[in-house]
Amino acid sequence: MINLGIVGATGMVGRTFLKIMEERNFPIKNLYLFASHKSKGTVIEYNNKVYEVEALDVNSFNKDLDVLLFSAGGNISKKYAPIAKDKGIIVIDNSSYWRMENWVPLVVPEVNFETIEKHHGIIANPNCSTIQAVVPLKLLKDKYGLKRIVFSTYQAVSGSGVEGLKDLEKGIQLPYHNKYPYPIAYNVLPHIDDFLENGYTKEEIKMIEETKKILDDNSIKITATTVRVPVKYGHSISANIELKNKFHLEDIFKLFESSDSIKVLDDIKNNLYPMPLIAEGTDKIYIGRIRRDYSLENGLNIWIVADNIRKGAATNTIQILELLLNRRH
Repeated sequence: MINLGIVGATGMVGRTFLKIMEERNFPIKNLYLFASHKSKGTVIEYNNKVYEVEALDVNSFNKDLDVLLFSAGGNISKKYAPIAKDKGIIVIDNSSYWRMENWVPLVVPEVNFETIEKHHGIIANPNCSTIQAVVPLKLLKDKYGLKRIVFSTYQAVSGSGVEGLKDLEKGIQLPYHNKYPYPIAYNVLPHIDDFLENGYTKEEIKMIEETKKILDDNSIKITATTVRVPVKYGHSISANIELKNKFHLEDIFKLFESSDSIKVLDDIKNNLYPMPLIAEGTDKIYIGRIRRDYSLENGLNIWIVADNIRKGAATNTIQILELLLNRRH
């Protein structure tokens, strides 16, 4: 049993934390919910008990807390995670702020669970697209070696939070955009997060650098193009992969099918392949369109889809929390 707090409890991911913990009958002794001052007093039900949301401030963590889950943006994590850490509370952070710090483990339990042992009070949850990509990539790396990866993502508007969903829902009714620079309804935006001087976006650099960190291999050549599409939930990734060693395609299928986290959907005769509508509301990583890339030696194409709010954020965080709990017993 642990004493748990959630920072950003009223947000999309924060509420999904609670939903997943209910599904898993997570053993909580005391639960504390924090959000901005405007959300103070909001009532949230968890496991048939009502909790009132507290306004987050520098004194919020003067409680009996073991672990804090953060999902309230980088600025909040920057300010408040060190306060919690200094009080001996372990932070699992969903923002991008701490991910590339050398002393902070960036954890996907199916890939690098052992790095959790090296935490110094803060553990980072990776980018949503990175999470669903590295699970199959780890399997390929261990068996064949990875030489180069080209990511092309098709990311749901829920990755931008409630405002992203609003842009899509309102835009279907009439021309509308507030979160994005252009309407997302009936459109595709090759632009996620801010542009950098090198022409890439922050989202693309996150995928590149986080993949290398999680797989513990800076020698892999990686590039990415990340795109926002008019889909509510579920990120899709086309991954073009150059392996170091030769492979038989049937062995690739077997490799993916051996993972409990992956569901292979690849029956082109019956038009069966992963789609966001299939992934929504689930914790599986769906893989299909598995085929050779004949333009290069040892080339492979795969299509990866997962629910970005669940496996791409909340579920991965709860899996990390479960690892912490198991270490205590």
